[in-house]
Amino acid sequence: FACPGLLLLTAFLLHIKLSRMGPARLVCDNRLILKYISEAKDMEKRVSQCQELPPLTQPLPLPMVDFSLLEWKLKTNETKRQEIVCHLALLVDAVTAAQDQVKQECAAALLGQLYKKANSFLLLLQTFSWQVSAWQPDCASWTTPQSHPSVIFLVYRQLVQGKLRFFFHDLAKDFCQEGSQGSARAP
Repeated sequence: FACPGLLLLTAFLLHIKLSRMGPARLVCDNRLILKYISEAKDMEKRVSQCQELPPLTQPLPLPMVDFSLLEWKLKTNETKRQEIVCHLALLVDAVTAAQDQVKQECAAALLGQLYKKANSFLLLLQTFSWQVSAWQPDCASWTTPQSHPSVIFLVYRQLVQGKLRFFFHDLAKDFCQEGSQGSARAP
């Protein structure tokens, strides 16, 4: 028996190969991140249209994803990556816990979609690494407890629209050839 994480990574990598969406294309083709932002907004809108969701019985620690653009620009790409990986790991854990508590079909289906998208980004960003760093972020310090399932979708959209979009923008400046959306220089 293979571990579920390995199976998911294999499926994700096969999906990337089949759809020709390698990490370079994800970073260099701005249309892809815009597509993911649009999907995040759509999921957030659709969950608001579900039947009234009761609060969760146990509040979940969700990542605080707001940031100062000035401070963000001063960080290394590796530090940015580690922060986003932290946020995504917390988000994936929160979605998993919410799935155990939310029984309404509409919201449960959207939580399943959110899990797949957030976990795909998490797996992808875990494969990006430029340097060995002794610094490891304290993920728990970046959380706030939330009791409403819809906040999970808000946090995901803010993460994709904010830190993730700016991270890919920064990588594109370093690795993508100007005027070529689908090709990248070797790091």
